[in-house]
Amino acid sequence: MTGPSRDTSEPRHAGTRTPLRRWLELHKPRATSRTQLLLAELMWTGVGTMLLSLGIVWIVHRYHGPGWAYAAPFLLLGLLKGRFILDRVARRTIVRIRTRGDSHCVGGFFSPTSWALIVGMMVLGQVLRASPLPRADVGFLYVLVGTGLLFSSRVFWKEWLSLRSARAGSGAGRGRH
Repeated sequence: MTGPSRDTSEPRHAGTRTPLRRWLELHKPRATSRTQLLLAELMWTGVGTMLLSLGIVWIVHRYHGPGWAYAAPFLLLGLLKGRFILDRVARRTIVRIRTRGDSHCVGGFFSPTSWALIVGMMVLGQVLRASPLPRADVGFLYVLVGTGLLFSSRVFWKEWLSLRSARAGSGAGRGRH
């Protein structure tokens, strides 16, 4: 005799909610998709600005006036990286934010894989800073990555501004004086 049949279309744990899972669901910081978009663009803009600035300072400090000329190819490569690689990543992130909608975890604008990559890049940055490489040489990489992030942050800003315009046009802000 066989036991009761069980619907196998859902995972066995789908209906069970542990006290910890319930507590986390109740207390996780939530944000609207518009706020998540703002956080993503601020992150890209802030990190891009910081990397580009540090890189330029380190290069110019070591090479003085010619440092700007030495940094120029890395600025150009950063623009190309932004245009052909990071713009696509930004668009995928925007789609993720739109698809998830409102009231999701505030840090969920990036996927867990993206967060792991971000942590990996932060660790790599610290390793490079602690390495025997001259700061100016590390600065060239910072200029490249920072320029790409800063350039591609425009994709997020355009989307956020279009959402802001659409919201203002729909009358969501009416009634306030």
